[in-house]
Amino acid sequence: MEQKIKTLIGLRGYILSFRRGGGGDYPKQVLIKFPNINNYKEAARLLGRKVVWRNNKGNEIRGVIRRLHGKKGVVVAYFRKPLPGQALGTEVFIVG
Repeated sequence: MEQKIKTLIGLRGYILSFRRGGGGDYPKQVLIKFPNINNYKEAARLLGRKVVWRNNKGNEIRGVIRRLHGKKGVVVAYFRKPLPGQALGTEVFIVG
């Protein structure tokens, strides 16, 4: 089990979009897709992991993967601060 955990740290994912609803967007909640994770069973291993997004100035915003989104391996991460619109399509990293 420990070998699987070590391989997840440093894994790169891509921000797809903000979570959306009838009331609009939720900029603190984003949909993230990780490569080679293609179903919800594999994505369930990521729940509770800490992620970090860095901008080009080196500032970072931390968040936690809290939910699954659909059955194709997309997850929802909740960040401490709202992400800017420039974050869409950029990378996030698992740090813990």
